[in-house]
Amino acid sequence: MEQTSPIQALLQQRTLLQLEYYTEKEAFRKLTEQMGMQRKLKRGDAWFPLRVGKSFYNSLNQTAIEVFRTSDQDIEHNFEFGRPVMFFKLGDCKSPQTEKKEEKKVKYFSFTGTVSYVDGDRMVITVPDSAPLLDLQQSTEPIGVQLSFDETSYKLMFEALDRVMKAKNNRLAYLRDLFYSHQKAGKFNFAPMKFPWLNPTQERAVNEVLWAKDVAIVHGPPGTGKTTTLVEAINETLMRESQVLVCAQSNMAVDWISEKLVDRGINVLRIGNPTRVNDKMLGFTYERRFESHPDYPQLWAIRKAIRELRKNRKKGSENYHQKMERLKSRAAEIEIRINSELFGEARVIACTLVGSAHRLLEGMKFGTLFIDEAAQALEAACWIPMRRASRVILAGDHCQLPPTVKSIAALRAGLGKTLMERIAENKPEVVTLLRIQYRMNEEIMRFSSDWFYGGKVESAPQIKYRSVLDYDHPITWIDTSDKEPSDTIEENEDLNFKEQFVGESFGRINKAEAELTLLTLAEYYTKIGKQRVLNESIDVGIISPYRAQVQYLKKLIKKYEFFKPYRRLISVNTVDGFQGQERDVILISLVRSNDEGQIGFLKDLRRMNVAITRARMKLIILGNKNTMTQHPFYKKLWEYVEAINHYE
Repeated sequence: MEQTSPIQALLQQRTLLQLEYYTEKEAFRKLTEQMGMQRKLKRGDAWFPLRVGKSFYNSLNQTAIEVFRTSDQDIEHNFEFGRPVMFFKLGDCKSPQTEKKEEKKVKYFSFTGTVSYVDGDRMVITVPDSAPLLDLQQSTEPIGVQLSFDETSYKLMFEALDRVMKAKNNRLAYLRDLFYSHQKAGKFNFAPMKFPWLNPTQERAVNEVLWAKDVAIVHGPPGTGKTTTLVEAINETLMRESQVLVCAQSNMAVDWISEKLVDRGINVLRIGNPTRVNDKMLGFTYERRFESHPDYPQLWAIRKAIRELRKNRKKGSENYHQKMERLKSRAAEIEIRINSELFGEARVIACTLVGSAHRLLEGMKFGTLFIDEAAQALEAACWIPMRRASRVILAGDHCQLPPTVKSIAALRAGLGKTLMERIAENKPEVVTLLRIQYRMNEEIMRFSSDWFYGGKVESAPQIKYRSVLDYDHPITWIDTSDKEPSDTIEENEDLNFKEQFVGESFGRINKAEAELTLLTLAEYYTKIGKQRVLNESIDVGIISPYRAQVQYLKKLIKKYEFFKPYRRLISVNTVDGFQGQERDVILISLVRSNDEGQIGFLKDLRRMNVAITRARMKLIILGNKNTMTQHPFYKKLWEYVEAINHYE
């Protein structure tokens, strides 16, 4: 087979990314123009009505305004650091023909803001200096905020691809040609190091990272201690290098690895605000460190003087410019001094892949770049930080959640193929598979290991037989194909165990199955003993692939008195929301139930792999066997569960 050149392959990537960009932009336009306010709120893409709080200047001298969500607090929202947003107000719109009030009209403000901080129902948004803040704060009409289309990320990905294609006779060009060929990656040659606190495959992975001149991949199936291994590898690399760059696709993943590094006593400087906000996390963000620097009060005073000077400028004042220049150069001098101290002390610079293009990192170079959760990142995004490093270490699992691609055409043509997968295919020798998992009961883990990892993953002896109850089967599948409405909590005759379509963005819902899911959980709680659940804090995760089902389940849990004492121990989310997490007990509501065997995106088995590997001790699957088992994976899973439950 003729090998395509790296440049051709990257051009193809660029074309597909262009397609994805247009698809997403068009979807966003439709969303903005056609979708009613209720839908946006339900999807978590808007807050309305808002309470608008105070405005202030942040440590980066940007104008910021705080807003509070006042309704729909139970809906998981999609606002996070760095995302662009638009403000709007709802005014009455009169039809000229009838003079009747019709649908309230959405009026957008003319500027775009950026989320700088979000915690629960409070958000801080940075806005251009020219933004009419008073209009927001004093509006008589209700104000709202919604996500805007993120041009920036695409712009940076296109730039990164162009840079890689143009690269000649430098390290970036070398890495590009290496990743797209079967050429052997370079290795150092020294004796392996011993890490008695790691298992043999983790120890090997750390050594492979240290030996790699160009690239190494740590492939971590669920529960195999990928983060532990990565932290160890970063720590060892810092024995040889003064500073490393650590990136991941999402803010959450960056926060997670940063937290573990801080626990290890490593000085981390986090560029971009964390999403899971607590004091510990905020303590190592750039903004917080900048503000707590002893020279910051002086800088703030100078910036305040500059603003005052601008405000009170007298016409014809001769010394205005001189004064201004003097103050500005003094402010720049202090800013440079603070930055050089912060970056000089930090051993790890942590940010998202897109965040690595931040102006603060301008001109910086690193020996090693670590990319965590690399299997969830588009290839173009991985090239953004790559220009700053001479070698790259990728960690993740391409058998779990893939990158999100909205364009079906782009997906089919290969946009979903990640850089990690590409390198693993071309250079299997640079991949280390972590083989011992510490999360799941052996029987929960075995199916995933056989289907996705060639049976290579084993359970650590101490957790092999972990369970909530003695003589309990760790995995069960409740078949809903023969269930009647009387099997639900409220014995509601109107309910049947068939799926309903509720619109493109939410997908499907199966209300009877949702009720049965909670009934099953209530029975299991009773079996364990209510007091024991509370004393031992036995936590539960309820997973469904569909958003509508997740929201319906959340509603039901609030509604039923039985669950009141346990609410803090129950989390309900989509598969994507559970990536990287684990619980003692997991229930999965598959939702799909039809005679045609249509299962939509449940055909993406990587998602299912995430869902079935979150449980430590008990996994309960609820779904229509007849619908699901028309697909070979689910047929195999059903047979596996049946065999376990009939084996005594």
